[in-house]
Order: sequence, then structure tokens, then C-alpha cells
Amino acid sequence: MSKLNELIAEFCPDGVEWKTIEESVDLVMGTSPKGNTISENQTNGMEFHQGKSKFGNLILDKSKQYTTCPVKTASAGSIIMSVRAPVGDSNITDREVAIGRGLCSMNGKKDLNNKFLYYIINNNINDFKLHEKGSVFKAINTNDIKSILIPLPPLPIQEEIVRILDNFTELETELETELETELDLRKKQYEYYRSTLLGMEDNDKTASFKRVPLEDVAYYSSKRINASEIDSENYIGVDNLLPNKRGRVSSNYVPTEGTLIEYLPNDILIGNIRPYLKKIWFATNNGGTNGDVLAIRVKTEVSSLLLPLYLFHVLSTDIFFNFDVQNSRGAKMPRGNKKSVMKYPIPLPPLAEQARIVAILDRFDKLTNDISVGLPAEISARHKQYEYYRDTLLSFKEKVS
Repeated sequence: MSKLNELIAEFCPDGVEWKTIEESVDLVMGTSPKGNTISENQTNGMEFHQGKSKFGNLILDKSKQYTTCPVKTASAGSIIMSVRAPVGDSNITDREVAIGRGLCSMNGKKDLNNKFLYYIINNNINDFKLHEKGSVFKAINTNDIKSILIPLPPLPIQEEIVRILDNFTELETELETELETELDLRKKQYEYYRSTLLGMEDNDKTASFKRVPLEDVAYYSSKRINASEIDSENYIGVDNLLPNKRGRVSSNYVPTEGTLIEYLPNDILIGNIRPYLKKIWFATNNGGTNGDVLAIRVKTEVSSLLLPLYLFHVLSTDIFFNFDVQNSRGAKMPRGNKKSVMKYPIPLPPLAEQARIVAILDRFDKLTNDISVGLPAEISARHKQYEYYRDTLLSFKEKVS
């Protein structure tokens, strides 16, 4: 930072110039080939991307090939940015690619370092989002991109900032990888510990637990409620259940007519489409769901023998989800077998033991998964630290003419 401060004092003590993207960047908007021109057999060997699947931190198609039909290309080292939702996602391509209408490419002109431009785009992504248009498919047009202002400090300052941020990014990525690895190991440890506590592993201590079919102690909710009682916070569809047992988020879609399956607090909701995604949530409120989600409820007559939270932990195990997958039907979009799920054997220790197990697993779950504690909090803190540092480095006083 001391070297950077010296450079700023030497080259731009009174602030830096700000210029539009049109003035400082070579901008190419992608175009999509017309007709049936995409082919993997007849190709000139170049990849074609339109903005659909993961590519670094930019949403792009996986490799497709195109024929000799004219298309726009981005050379190796170009910044590729999404101009359709999510607007502003970007990356630097390490190879020449063809770009479709959902993307644009950018290269800094002679006074603009391309990597510096990349960091500026990521730091000022909201400037691009402010220009989004469209109610369903948001996008930013060419003229709006061209009009966005960016700081243009002298090249020595740009290069020093790039050096600092590249080093910081490398360190942040290395540390984050270590933390993610540790978190993955904690989750595996938690899964094994949970299965053992619940009597799902074969050992002498747990073999004595009585096992009963799920249908003996629980049933599927069938009561219906009107769509008028549902909003984004209490509607649960398979799309707003998170994979890998991470609960739920608010729904982007809410039915406006008809009836839905009612769920109640203490019900267990499980995604029944593609059960290998392991979608499960312990309900904390009343709401509605649909036929793609199983709403499982403990029978009233066994409430003195089975704690709902204990049952939730049983149904959260990989052992249960493996059972569900093995009994699912369908190839492209497998669906869990509701009858088979109800045959799943539930270990049923005494109520006091269930309560002890729940208390232990809840504490372990918090340490493993809660964003406010443990390793996830450390990972989040590293992200915030990096973003703050980047914001500080890329904040410039504008030069007054």
C-alpha cells in the first residue's frame, strides 16, 4: 500500500479522470447464429457460449461448437460479461470463444489495463444492474453499457493495484479452499456421528433400538388450504427447498388460485423430485406445498413415543436418502416412491434418549452449518474482508477539471 500511495502522490495527487466505457474500452456485443448452425460434427473448432451454465464466476454454456456461419468472437484474455440476467457476471477467458447475444466482450484500450478493468467491473457491478430493463428477462443494452463511467488512473497505478489484488485473491482463494475442505470434513464427520447416534450404523450399542416402519408413526398431510392463504414466505415448492439438507429460502413463485397441501409446524418437508438432491426442511410455521414435496407428520397417537425433531434427524441421514434414491422411479426426472418411503425402518429409542440425541445433533449442526458460527462464518468473513479491501483499492477521487 505504501508503494501505491507513492504512485498516487506522484501521478495523480489531485484525483483521477473518469471516462465512459465507450471512450476507454473496445466493446463487442455477442450475436447468435441464425438457423440450424450449431453443430458438434461440422465445426471450425471454436466454442460457442450464450450464458447458461457455470464458467468461472460467469454464467456460460458448456462447450458448443459452431459452423462457418459468421459470429462475434472474443480473443484469449478478453473480459466476457453477461448482458442478460444475471447482468454483470464476468470472467476473463483463457481461449478464443464465440459469444452469443447474452454476452459481450471487453478489452481496455491503450491506457487501460485489462485486468484492472476486470476488477473495476466486479467492484461496480451495481452500476450495470441499475441499467437493467425488462420485467421477466432483465438485460442491459449496448448504449447503457457504453455510458457507464469508470476511473482511469495512470497505468503504473493500475498495474500496482492489479498486482496487489492478484496476490490477495490468490491468498484468499487458498485460505478459502482450506476452509471449504475443513468444512467438508466436518460435514462428513457430522453425518457419520448422526448415523451412529440414531442407530443407523451396525454396532452393539444401537442394535437394541426398536425399529418400526415410518407408516406406523407418521403419515402424509392431505388437508387442503386455499392459495389465498399463501405467500412467498410460507409456500414451499421443490424449487425453494435447498439441496444437501440446507433448508429453504423464500419462493420466487406463489400459486394464486386453487388449493394446496397444508403443512404445520413440526412437519418434515422432503423434495420428492430428484431425491438425490437431498432436500429437506423442518417446518416452523403453517403453509402450503404441492405434490412434488412430501409433508410428513408424526401421528398424534404416538406423540408420546416420538419427537418430530428426532424423526427429522433420522430422515436427514444419507442412509435415508440413499434408500429413497434406490426406490425412486424415472430416469430423466426421478421421483421418490411415496409407498416405499413409508416402509422405511425408523429406530425408536426411549423418548429421553431421543431428546438427548436431538440436543447433541442440534449443537453439532449449528457449528457445522450456521453461517453465524464456526467455519462457514470464517469463510463469509474472508469474502467480506476481500471485498472491503478491493473496494478501498478501487475507490478514487475524481479529478476536477
